[in-house]
Amino acid sequence: MFRQRVQLGLIHVAVAMTLVPINSTLNRIMIKELALSATLVAMLASLPYLFSPIQMAIGSFSDRNPIIGYRRTPYIALGLLLCVLGVIVAPRAAYLMSTHWWKGLILGIVSFGAWGMGYNFASVSYLSLASELSGAKGRSRTISVMFFMMIVGIILTALGLSRLLETYSPGVLERAFLIVAVTAFILGVLGLIGLEPRAKEKPEGTKERIRTSSQVRFIIENKQVALFFVYLVIMLTAILGQDILLEPFAAEAFDMSVQQTTSITAIWGVCFLLSLVAAGVSEGRISKRTVAIVGAWGAISSFLLIAGSALAANQGIFYLGVVLLGLSTGLATVSNLSLMLDMTIAGKVGMFIGIWGVANALARLTGNVMSGVVRDIVTILTQNPVSGYMVVFVIEALLLGVSLVLLRGIDVRAFRKQVEDQPNLIERAAMANDT
Repeated sequence: MFRQRVQLGLIHVAVAMTLVPINSTLNRIMIKELALSATLVAMLASLPYLFSPIQMAIGSFSDRNPIIGYRRTPYIALGLLLCVLGVIVAPRAAYLMSTHWWKGLILGIVSFGAWGMGYNFASVSYLSLASELSGAKGRSRTISVMFFMMIVGIILTALGLSRLLETYSPGVLERAFLIVAVTAFILGVLGLIGLEPRAKEKPEGTKERIRTSSQVRFIIENKQVALFFVYLVIMLTAILGQDILLEPFAAEAFDMSVQQTTSITAIWGVCFLLSLVAAGVSEGRISKRTVAIVGAWGAISSFLLIAGSALAANQGIFYLGVVLLGLSTGLATVSNLSLMLDMTIAGKVGMFIGIWGVANALARLTGNVMSGVVRDIVTILTQNPVSGYMVVFVIEALLLGVSLVLLRGIDVRAFRKQVEDQPNLIERAAMANDT
């Protein structure tokens, strides 16, 4: 199982690596150097998540229909390829927008869309595979290994990008993105080789087709599933909404260079890694709910520190906020992922992972758009770009407070009881079709 966990980690690293240059470097260049609207950047960065509903379909379809004996590998491979192609094309689209607006916008939609479609295909598939290979008892350990490797990968990618961008120019940026993309593809292929055992027969129920509408109805009618879905969306909207603004904020508030703002991701990653280790050590001693609460309160404090750093014009406070954000995000991520995997049912892993994947994507969409729009509106009203970022960070702290209230009502045992008391999804789909 150790080899399989490492391979799953390599795939997780590969997909995460493709996100780093877009969310830690290109967003800053588009907003600061190219003077593009933060709302436009947010819309492009969020475009991939419009495809998120496909995760439920992919997860459910792959549960029932192996391709040449493999239920997850083909989708992971296709997703990784699309992610890589999106990263290679994205910087060209950004520069084209500054000279030929419509051509650049179309290319941007294609590149960001390709990355997003790839993310949806790959993430639901490798998380489903991780759950299946690990079993109930090994899931937490598998998650820890995967995220440990992912964060190490993010740190190294950010440091590598920072080194490659010591002297910034469009040509240098495109070459740096190409290097990251090729490296991610190689790591992903190494992770896939021999990972998934080939199925000799189709799983039971492959002839039945569960409609997406039936899955949506299942979410709505199961109170615990619906509550956890809403909780995930709000909590992740707050934590992930800063992704496109943290580096541009540092550039605006403290006049940091491209190299300096890119290295922020590495600092965040080291702190995330430390909290990951702490979460692993505390497993079994502290409940997942308690860890999630600590993570949320830490993130609230970090957003307030980051916002306050601009008022105090103190770069040290900003870095303290980034450190605390990394530590808190690590605790929140591990605890909530563990809760997520607890709230799945054997035989429907792909479908449930798809549902939670939609929550994650919807949160990214909401967080990115909210951040970009609020930043631009406040900037226009105050004629001060820094104030726009500060308002966003305060809103994110408030959203985390709302998520803490919702967390109180989530009960894994109640979820399992509700699911057991209901007809299974195939029966429900049949009854819906009959009506």
